[in-house]
Amino acid sequence: MVKLLIGHKGSGKTKKMIDMANSGLDTVKGSIVFINKNSRLMYDLKYKIRVVCMEDFEQIKNVDEYIGFIYGILSQDHDIELIFIDSILKHVDINFADIEDFLARVDLISKTYNIDFVVSLSANREEIGPCIEKYEVLN
Repeated sequence: MVKLLIGHKGSGKTKKMIDMANSGLDTVKGSIVFINKNSRLMYDLKYKIRVVCMEDFEQIKNVDEYIGFIYGILSQDHDIELIFIDSILKHVDINFADIEDFLARVDLISKTYNIDFVVSLSANREEIGPCIEKYEVLN
């Protein structure tokens, strides 16, 4: 399942994701991955959560490469149950035109490998468009 946290910068999306990830350790039996733009959140997350900093992977530039990167993460740990992607629009060259394709591909990964995703987007519903109706919005 793909869940979305939406809202503009400063609306508390990242804090909510951190809280969800940390509390997820109590309920998730497998691994949790938190993908963030940089390492500034590393110490806010409990040590059992794998933090991936996209600054370390500057060569990833578009949706295809990002999806391939997610598959690479999955190939290294078959116990992943939950992946958080914080502020996807800031990670690589992904814009509103790419969001529908990106979310559809993440949804396919979710269904294929039984992994839940929580993705935050710095936008409002109108900016994202009608594709948002296919996913659970947490706020």
